[in-house]
Amino acid sequence: MTDADQPSMGRFDGRTHVLPVRIYYEDTDFSGLVYHANYVRYFERGRSDFLRAIGISHSALLETDPPTAFALIRLAVEFKKPARIDDALLVATTYDAILGPRLLITQKLLRKGDALAEAAVEACCISLSGRPKKPPATLVDRLTPLLAPAASDF
Repeated sequence: MTDADQPSMGRFDGRTHVLPVRIYYEDTDFSGLVYHANYVRYFERGRSDFLRAIGISHSALLETDPPTAFALIRLAVEFKKPARIDDALLVATTYDAILGPRLLITQKLLRKGDALAEAAVEACCISLSGRPKKPPATLVDRLTPLLAPAASDF
């Protein structure tokens, strides 16, 4: 069984990767609502599992020559409604464009189709010294069919 066969990695709906997330007690603050920083964690899981589902793992990127990692250079989150304990949510992730070393990503946290939070993310491929670098060809090849039409300059 490959990573892509694992149901916990979510599924694709067109260009969008959808990852189920359950809210546990540990995710909430004293009010019983999800603590704001946890939304960022859910979005990270969505981005990582999107890549894993297309056959790209972070550990494999570290083994490329030269090694590749990611750094977020922009993260804008709009909180719309609170998530609560026991909620069954979906993280919807769409990789929209590759612009040189940058990846533009749109994400939503959904409860029964209703957006609780939305994020605009700009990630940058970097070397292990932290310098921007072109994404590996394998990453570009696997992401390109899933990008918005005419959204890549790579």
